[in-house]
Amino acid sequence: MPTETPAPLLPRRLPRLLLPALLGACVNLPAIAADMPAEVDGQRIANADAEPGNWMSHGRDYGEQRYSPLNKITDDNVDDLGLAWSYKLDIDRGVEATPIVVDGVMYTTGPFSIVYALDARTGKEIWTYDPKSDRARAGEACCDAINRGVAVWKGKVYVGVLDGRLEAIDAKTGERVWSVDTRYDKARSYSITGAPRVVNGKVVIGNGGAEFGVRGYVTAYDAETGEQAWRFFTVPGDPDKPAEGKGMEIAKKTWHGRAFVEQGGGGTAWDSFAYDPELNLLYIGVGNGSLWDPVWRSEGKGDNLFLSSIVAVNADTGEYVWHYQTTPGDAWDYTATQHMILADLEIEGKPRKVLMQAPKNGFFYVIDRATGELLSAENIVPINWAKGVDMKTGRPIVDDEAAAYWKGEKKAKLVQPGFWGAHDWHPMSYNPNTGLVYIPAHIMSAWYEHVPDAPARNKFKSMYQLGLKTGMMPEDPEGLAKYADTWSGKLIAWDPVKQEQAWEVPYVTIFNGGTLTTAGNLVFEGSADGRVIAYAADTGKKLWEQPAASGVMAAPITYSVDGEQYVTFMAGWGGAFATFAGALSLRAGVQPYAQVLTYKLGGTAELQEPAPRPDAPQPPPLTADAATVEAGAKLYDGYCSQCHGIHAVSGGVLPDLRMLSPQTHEQFLGILHGARIPDGMPSFAEAFTMDQMKQIHQYLIKRAHDRLENGPTDLPVLTQKTASH
Repeated sequence: MPTETPAPLLPRRLPRLLLPALLGACVNLPAIAADMPAEVDGQRIANADAEPGNWMSHGRDYGEQRYSPLNKITDDNVDDLGLAWSYKLDIDRGVEATPIVVDGVMYTTGPFSIVYALDARTGKEIWTYDPKSDRARAGEACCDAINRGVAVWKGKVYVGVLDGRLEAIDAKTGERVWSVDTRYDKARSYSITGAPRVVNGKVVIGNGGAEFGVRGYVTAYDAETGEQAWRFFTVPGDPDKPAEGKGMEIAKKTWHGRAFVEQGGGGTAWDSFAYDPELNLLYIGVGNGSLWDPVWRSEGKGDNLFLSSIVAVNADTGEYVWHYQTTPGDAWDYTATQHMILADLEIEGKPRKVLMQAPKNGFFYVIDRATGELLSAENIVPINWAKGVDMKTGRPIVDDEAAAYWKGEKKAKLVQPGFWGAHDWHPMSYNPNTGLVYIPAHIMSAWYEHVPDAPARNKFKSMYQLGLKTGMMPEDPEGLAKYADTWSGKLIAWDPVKQEQAWEVPYVTIFNGGTLTTAGNLVFEGSADGRVIAYAADTGKKLWEQPAASGVMAAPITYSVDGEQYVTFMAGWGGAFATFAGALSLRAGVQPYAQVLTYKLGGTAELQEPAPRPDAPQPPPLTADAATVEAGAKLYDGYCSQCHGIHAVSGGVLPDLRMLSPQTHEQFLGILHGARIPDGMPSFAEAFTMDQMKQIHQYLIKRAHDRLENGPTDLPVLTQKTASH
């Protein structure tokens, strides 16, 4: 329930959207559309600046600039911001949603795709909708049970559900209107974590699953009925069968062999879209390959279109128009699913309609959004996989050393950036007044190692299918600390015309929040180490900061109701970094605590804080020999680390298996056989023999004793004050 400054309460299920005239005077309700909540269409989104108090689409407008014209909160008074209200979400896991606010109502999501409708002025709950995502399939989503938000259109709210469904909800009642299963192949591990977009009456959604070996695509559904309108595949299917449209005719020529048919190919469009109403072009950000190693995916040959590409399609038909590939033949998980921004820039004295993206590979691209012509590309952080971009061909100049893990000498290579990139899904923003793009950037590297034998597809659906070794890091605290010291974050203000940095702010680690910029000369961002912050958009000077009770990954928004401007952050630590690389994410020093935090000038509400973590229980004695423990370690890191952390060091989102209670130790084999499916823990009965389960258990007991010997985290917790840069 929300915590806020004193305000009149409304009954939990009161249909107040029908009663503003009756109740408005007595309870000071915001001005809400009486007949149809969420009455949004393409004209309203395209003309978003005409009603700046609303935030009607994922990036506020179709161009996804995440810039607000609101200016009641400015660089002169932002230090007066205080918490206006908070709302506690149901599940404490990763929170990545961008809220939508229309006519005084906020629509947002939490873990497992639960949808919330809240009074945007007070945080009072209007309704909640739980799509009941299939918890037995939770392990088939690569990066926590997260969701990045909803779309709204003509009285309906649309949400992509983790288990692969797309659902329409009545914005007034919170009741389901229709539901479709978006999965192309139900035998594969498809999921949805991204936010839908609605364009020309069609709800557009992609899927996740490349790490589990699927074929990528984007689908458009009729917003009223849920009927499929079109589907655009991002990588080819069986080369012996006819190609699905012009795009696949182009793409199939760039793939080799048949391994990708069995392995899926990848190319999932799991996050970003943008739309130009004048050109009627929908822009799709396409993901990485499956398998990751090009040798085992495509015989080490070809560009493998449309992996790691920006693809423009006709928004009405889904027909291919143009593409630009950021990383041909992707070998490092360098997705181009990162946030795309549409803007009009003056380049070399000429006005250009551009698309801007900073994908994982470390370059910032400026592209003509009508034709796909590359206008410029420069790296935003230090990189070693490429020496630059050839402007004649538009292709990266790949460094032979970085490519040597899969060709040539085939030795393990430390590559920068690593698999979470120089910039991941965390949205950036563009301020037309400063001309700067504000990018949550990563400084990180990762090892990549070729495996000598062609990997067979693993039948267990909750296991990564990468086709190489990666994510290797030491177990011992000293070695782990040295490795962690090479990972940090930055907020970068980037000039897209000059292709150079204007200013930067360092952070202690990666996975800091997306950004919002406003006409008040402000940039807002949350941090992995549990703060919400405002900077001057022109200089980067820090102007305001408050604690957030958890790590903040999502991008904030701003809106107004009754003339009052608010800023909302979705807080809650989790996601890929906090699960897979738990040991490194512990440096942030936070724990998952999912809530909506909304601020206004003069706000005085009290921040809700999580309870302290319990002390670790004494583990049982280790009874296995070294060979058994080593076997358990290999099984654990191969199957379990994606959720519970490499080497059994959890980031605190999912249980730290070094801290099992005596009762859980007794129930361990039953849990692996499915006893906790309702909690999202899949059954591993098809993956392990009984002896293998016991090996894993002994390894965890060994790691529990290591933890007691080495200290509670294996790494010193860094704060922004103690970190050195």
